[in-house]
Amino acid sequence: MNKPTRYIQPLGPRVLVRIIQLEDRSSGGLYLPQGAKEDHQEALYGEVIEVARASASAEAPSLGENVSGVPLGAFVLFPKEEGLTVPWDDKLRLLHVSQVYAVVEEVEPGELQ
Repeated sequence: MNKPTRYIQPLGPRVLVRIIQLEDRSSGGLYLPQGAKEDHQEALYGEVIEVARASASAEAPSLGENVSGVPLGAFVLFPKEEGLTVPWDDKLRLLHVSQVYAVVEEVEPGELQ
């Protein structure tokens, strides 16, 4: 039997974020166990995979305009204790936009000139 596919549409000023696991090494090059790493983290890093949208109209039958204020696909920082964990996937977090502390732009070395 196939499992149903679930689609989450954030309502109001909310976004759906997929948590990204960062490097498992300390700045000194030592490998950190996952529990130790998470205990010392204050913020999590993730990618916005869905945003709150205005209802689509007859003139614009697409998904609707992003009303969250956070761009779809943006990388963001948010406190590890904030947001609602999605019951069927602990890598997903539903956040109010006020819980998003920063949008992070990833720049390759050499592009900063």
